[in-house]
Amino acid sequence: MLLTFTRNLEKALIEKIAARYHVSYDSLNFTTPPKIELGELALPVAFDLARKIKRPPREIAQELAEDACAIAGVGKVDVAGGGYLNFRLDRCAIAKGLARGISEKNFGRTAAPDVSGKTIVEHTNINPNKAAHIGHLRNAALGDSFIRCLRFLGYQVEVQNYLDNTGVQVADVVVGFENMLGKTRAEVAAVEGKFDYYCWDVYAKVSDYYQQSEENRKLRSRAMQAIEAGGNPTADLAQHVSMRIVSAHLATMARINVYYDLLPRESEILHLKFWDRAYALLKENKAIYYVDSGKHSGCWVMNTAGGEETPPSGEAADDEKIIVRSDGTVTYVGKDIAYQLWKFGLLGLDFNYRPYAAPNDGALWITDVEPDSAAAPPRFGGAARVYNVIDSRQAYLQGVVKQGLAALGFNAQAENSIHFSYEMVALTPACCDELGFPLTDADRKRPYVEVSGRKGLGVKADDLLDALEKKALGEVKSRHGLPDDEAARIARIIAVGALRYFLLRFARNTVIAFDFKEALSFDGETGPYVQYAAVRANNIFRKLAATGETPPDLTGDHPGLGEFLESDDEIWELVWHAARLPEIARVAANTLELGQICKYAFTLAQRFNLFYHRYHILSETDTLKRGHLLLVTDIVRRQLEKALDLIGCEVPPKM
Repeated sequence: MLLTFTRNLEKALIEKIAARYHVSYDSLNFTTPPKIELGELALPVAFDLARKIKRPPREIAQELAEDACAIAGVGKVDVAGGGYLNFRLDRCAIAKGLARGISEKNFGRTAAPDVSGKTIVEHTNINPNKAAHIGHLRNAALGDSFIRCLRFLGYQVEVQNYLDNTGVQVADVVVGFENMLGKTRAEVAAVEGKFDYYCWDVYAKVSDYYQQSEENRKLRSRAMQAIEAGGNPTADLAQHVSMRIVSAHLATMARINVYYDLLPRESEILHLKFWDRAYALLKENKAIYYVDSGKHSGCWVMNTAGGEETPPSGEAADDEKIIVRSDGTVTYVGKDIAYQLWKFGLLGLDFNYRPYAAPNDGALWITDVEPDSAAAPPRFGGAARVYNVIDSRQAYLQGVVKQGLAALGFNAQAENSIHFSYEMVALTPACCDELGFPLTDADRKRPYVEVSGRKGLGVKADDLLDALEKKALGEVKSRHGLPDDEAARIARIIAVGALRYFLLRFARNTVIAFDFKEALSFDGETGPYVQYAAVRANNIFRKLAATGETPPDLTGDHPGLGEFLESDDEIWELVWHAARLPEIARVAANTLELGQICKYAFTLAQRFNLFYHRYHILSETDTLKRGHLLLVTDIVRRQLEKALDLIGCEVPPKM
């Protein structure tokens, strides 16, 4: 709503400037006045016009102010300083428009998406070889909230969670089972309890096993070759391990309200010849070349330095990326090039699909080698743009994937291959002590210690969620005498709110040093603080319903609303901030900084809490004023609930 209004105001002003001064502008740079009582929008265009037409800027501003007052939605225009235009908008019209938008479930969003076509967002992508840890939760929270923002803004989005079920990490666990522990497929299948936790320990021990002998180290390559070939006991064990862990990962992510549309598997990229097609295209276009000497002898590599034509043979330079290893196995980046080509519909091949059981009983599909005659999957792939949510340490490999597309002549698709990067989640030394991880003296002096699944160092996602829920449950039980099942449900909602807000509120390229005390705090700039404000607002309407009174109609006429909003700048600023949700969501989606949604929600919650304490809404004796206060409360609580939904949080019935 506000974006549409601002665009209409900009267009009208550009036309008036062209007619009056014969100066053309493609756009105008609106700013925000320092105080709401000065207006909602400011415009310094008079200063630029003054240079072009050689007239005083304040004189120009006064003329434009007269013209702007005739534009729909503008209440008043003041000239400030040497020539600033401050626009005071029609408060009543904006409030009514927002209330109507809330009733129509668009929450004030009226502008269309900036681009058309399908957007694919790939996120989570945990190697299916062990339990998820807190770093994976950051990836999933960022990806999921980004998707929620895109869908809120009207984009068509397809959500993918890529399963690297033929990679090195799965091979390492298979080596651990087959060679280190001597277990058969049947014995592995009989392992009870949390299988992803069991594999976490196996994976951590394999590194030491490899160091014991050169023969042990060769087992990884043999396992990878067997897994890629398929149709053998090693590949069968890898399939069992990976898919059993995938089910565990899906259950973990469902705990934080994260779900997917498609699970593409790396095994199908190999067995359905996706990689063969991509490999042929890369060789045909001389994007990769064969190395016949030096340390990379027998490999196919890509020239990542660019510039001169790559040599047809010889020793590879240090800055060139291996695509196919000397043992014939394909590196991650090689398979990812094939996958990226398919995402854009450029490969001329497609997966087979079958339904997969989703934790939320929603529609979830997985790729397969064999077609399912009973399946009727949606049309997957064929995107206009692709976002890959992968941590910043993968920036080089993501660049190689883009270069692979560009080398094949798909320049537009390369530009629309977007690496949604983020920094890792580490542990504070205090957190390591609490978890019992041994630290060196040097580690204790560092601001954080890196998580390493290979070393078994890290906070498992489910353990973290269990700890959060336990603390939240204690808080709920101390305040309410509720049945155990209801208290547990509320505790889960609060715990997820605490975690997702914590993971999102930092700038994405900032390292999060995780600490239990900070993450579990329910005070300050936290998810539970925002949830509490929403619960407080909902309680007003719960009490209202208990008296049998009907709340104000969001689509009603509301006589006197304009005068009420004009008389109180603080209340108006609360409504104005509530109306900015679509604008904030758009900025967050464009910049990939989801923390802006958190900051918006926290600020709205703060302002509502001040409003709540200043006005005794239900005991207000002035009937007209009481109705206006209830309308403002209803507007704010709905926008607050939607902001929490974009973060991936629910509003509990009690706190």
